[in-house]
Amino acid sequence: MKKYVFFRVLRSMLSIFLVTTIAYILIFTMVPRQNIFIGDTAWTKLSGKPDERVNYEYTTYKKMGYVDYKTTHELCNVATEGTDNYQDCISNPETYATEWAKSSKGWEIGQYPLSKDFYAVREIPIFERVARFYGNLIKIDHPWAIDDPNLDRNIYISNNETSGLSLACSGCRSKHLVYFDGTFPFIHQNIITLDMGTSYPTFSGRPVMDVITDKQGTPVQKEVTFETGLTTNSSIDVHSCTYKPTEMIDHLDEQRFVDNYANCKQTNGDPSMIGISMMTGIVAVALSYLIAIPFGITIARNKGKMFDRFGTGIVMVLMSVPSIAFIYFFRFLGSTFLGLPDTFPALGAGNFLSYVLPTLVLALLNVPGLTVWIRRYMVDQQSADYVKFAKAKGLSEKEISKRHIFRNAIIPITQGIARSFILSITGATITESIFVMPGMGKMLPDAINSYNNTVVIGLVFVFTTLSVLSVLLGDITLTMVDPRIKLSDSKGGR
Repeated sequence: MKKYVFFRVLRSMLSIFLVTTIAYILIFTMVPRQNIFIGDTAWTKLSGKPDERVNYEYTTYKKMGYVDYKTTHELCNVATEGTDNYQDCISNPETYATEWAKSSKGWEIGQYPLSKDFYAVREIPIFERVARFYGNLIKIDHPWAIDDPNLDRNIYISNNETSGLSLACSGCRSKHLVYFDGTFPFIHQNIITLDMGTSYPTFSGRPVMDVITDKQGTPVQKEVTFETGLTTNSSIDVHSCTYKPTEMIDHLDEQRFVDNYANCKQTNGDPSMIGISMMTGIVAVALSYLIAIPFGITIARNKGKMFDRFGTGIVMVLMSVPSIAFIYFFRFLGSTFLGLPDTFPALGAGNFLSYVLPTLVLALLNVPGLTVWIRRYMVDQQSADYVKFAKAKGLSEKEISKRHIFRNAIIPITQGIARSFILSITGATITESIFVMPGMGKMLPDAINSYNNTVVIGLVFVFTTLSVLSVLLGDITLTMVDPRIKLSDSKGGR
């Protein structure tokens, strides 16, 4: 089994790489890059300032990995490197820029519309962009990550009133590498993180993974005693603090922090996008199985009878109804007759009722398909030889169905449980959009519509990883319910 799992993990990683790479190439070659500015109000305001607008555009393209870009000052720095001609280059940049461009492969020299100052741009080939994406994907924090000669570089155990017990670091990007708190999964780490680029134009300036995983909503304040001894109400998450350059430290930072680790995130009150999708998806799958299994068993036991025909007819009708009509119909019933909110923001993430309709609708969407498969497996097992033998022994229909048929029929169904969990998390696009839920499902079409390419790639990576993982979990689950199945590559293994 260990060998099987090892090679399955390798194949899974290859699948994730291929899917993400194909999506990256398609998005960054087929979507016109100028479209990213359509919803950017800052770019629109620069319409009367052509020089600033050109600089803004190329700076943004650089952040998103389209180009390498150098302003006049940066161009003169590299063009006069090792000489004392920097000031001469600033005064007369054309000569230096032209000569530098000739010796620098792929770079082109341009001029700002008004000032006529020179800048340099290099289009990054698509495969180089892909290589940079994967090269920067995994970040490992260490005591030499920050370039500051005044830092004492070490890793130590910290245990104080502010942050509690943690493995702290001086010289790392994050101060707290490993820390413990009262939130699931209780042990957290900042040593290995994923860097999928910067979100733009929506959530502008925030790392893509922060957009997906950070809590949402309004900041939550609580009484915090900082390491300096200052006690005040604050929404700062002390475990998220990263290094802040000395020149950016302000008076408030000096009052709160004893070192340069003063760049901290806020603690918000609502779950993250991935948290909302996971909570809704997991509960929805549990409900769908709780409904579909007894219903499928009942109609299978009454095969050919009126209840079977009636139940199968209802299931077929529900399966044939378009998902969007299904969602709107049950949303109308829930809001009209049960008084439940028909949109998530009506009561907000802090109210349990906000989750009821979206979760219930997502569960009901899965019930017809599950019911059909359960009935099919149960009916197939009814004609098996062991059922005939059980009948000959005098066992009742109920005993045979419960102790024998169901136990064998549930084996192939079990494999799909993990997949159903993942698909509910990643496939709730329509449900979350209709109920205006701030989850990953709604986030994907929003990112596509706003041309937020980096977030789209980030979501593709997350969804692909979860989907591939679900297949592996399904296989492992099979071995747990049926000891006859072995995960082995040897001859005779199954």
